[in-house]
Amino acid sequence: MARIAVIDLGTNTFHLLITEVGPDVMKTLYKEKIAVKIGQNGISKGLIAKDAIKRAVQTLKIFKTIIDQFHVTHVNGVATSAIRNAQNGHTLLDLIKEETGISIEIISGEKEAALIFEGVKSTNQMPLGIQLVMDIGGGSVEFVIGDANGIKWSKSFEIGAQRLLDRYHQKDPIEQSSIDSMNEWLTEQLEDLINAIKTHKPKGLIGCSGTFDTIKSVYTQEQKITPPKGAELFAIPLNAYQIIHKVLISKTRAERLDIPGLVSMRVDMIVVASCLIHFVLEQLQIKEITACSFALKEGLLSESLDGNTFTDIK
Repeated sequence: MARIAVIDLGTNTFHLLITEVGPDVMKTLYKEKIAVKIGQNGISKGLIAKDAIKRAVQTLKIFKTIIDQFHVTHVNGVATSAIRNAQNGHTLLDLIKEETGISIEIISGEKEAALIFEGVKSTNQMPLGIQLVMDIGGGSVEFVIGDANGIKWSKSFEIGAQRLLDRYHQKDPIEQSSIDSMNEWLTEQLEDLINAIKTHKPKGLIGCSGTFDTIKSVYTQEQKITPPKGAELFAIPLNAYQIIHKVLISKTRAERLDIPGLVSMRVDMIVVASCLIHFVLEQLQIKEITACSFALKEGLLSESLDGNTFTDIK
């Protein structure tokens, strides 16, 4: 039996997943996510701010303590949009290595998209037919069109929720004129996605990570639904999402904090993120959104097991 840790340094959230693996056995031992927000006050300038660097290093020290407590033998860590685009991104990773002994690899947007899709596939619950997989990060958004047999098309766009927040959410509630401007900009930025949707005609939208987790949480609390255990994919009716979206764009930050199921770490970016989802849905002919709890870190674990890409940790 081996114990493997995978680490995902996202723009908003740092994730740690520790798993025990052996012949025909895989057991999750520990999951943690911490809202580090390394894109805050810097992502639009191509920098990681000094206070964000401190939060990042402190979080990795916490992860290292947990890794040691679980006697992890192998670790695989990756960094995404905010770090790969920051002038001081490598400086941060060097500091993390110096302070914790953990090596983190910066991955491309294309690699990130492939890992997210691998994470969805690893649920073994993927709906039939071609799907559009979408993962909204703070720095980038990944889109993958594919099915259980593999990827048909994929692309990463540097239009994440922190970037959209900085650019368009100037007043609270967000103004309709800002949403209109965002939609015009998205039409230009996502031209390749729009063309790919026309070509491949996906039958459904699978949403990964924080924004879709939040919409699922709001929906299930509102409907008093308890998702079944072991169901990593959960369907949300399109009309239910549209109601949630209208609520999100009509409320102030303080009012959003009172929405059951909406956690405080998502309260700022959820508005522009939902506007992005709404824009994408207008390009599709579907009846529901499928929220997936597996994403990059599960894809990274799957790749680590298949290709033995992890490194030993002392």
